[in-house]
Amino acid sequence: MQVMYKLNDEQLITLFKKGHSTALEELVYRHKDKLYTSIVLLVKDAFLAEDIFQDTFIKIIDTIRGDRYTEKGKFLPWAMRIAHNLCVDHFRKIKRTPLIKTSDDKDIFNVLGFSEPSAEEVMMTRQSHDSVRRMLDLLPEEQREVIILRHYAELSFKEIADLTQVSINTALGRMRYGLINLRKMMTEKQICL
Repeated sequence: MQVMYKLNDEQLITLFKKGHSTALEELVYRHKDKLYTSIVLLVKDAFLAEDIFQDTFIKIIDTIRGDRYTEKGKFLPWAMRIAHNLCVDHFRKIKRTPLIKTSDDKDIFNVLGFSEPSAEEVMMTRQSHDSVRRMLDLLPEEQREVIILRHYAELSFKEIADLTQVSINTALGRMRYGLINLRKMMTEKQICL
């Protein structure tokens, strides 16, 4: 058996279709951080994000097993679209719009750490992330969503446009105005990141 981490997403999907559950494990491991981070930034509840993350992979498994997967070479954007749609469905179900606000449950930015930082670095990083999150909370929803999908999920503007069902120019405009608004807030509050 080939080493799973060396295979691309399509090869892993093919192996999973043939009954190799380790191929699915590699797909989950490979994309879990981006998917979970995007979900938690949209729903602002770690427990709800875990549920939606699991539901996302249940839908992925059902689609692949049902031989309905047609997104050749675009697994992550497809998975992000499923996760995004599940978030939207959740908010439709409870009849309120998603608000991004600071959550005390868990600091998702700890996932990004690669080495043991000093206590001072941890405090400064946490303060910077809290400042960015508070400023993101103040942006209009459309601008906030594009910034999250671009910077945290690392989607292209075409993928963002497809996911949010707007034109690429609209996605670019939302990003531009979102960044302008963030810069204004930083200047007004004299925040230095």
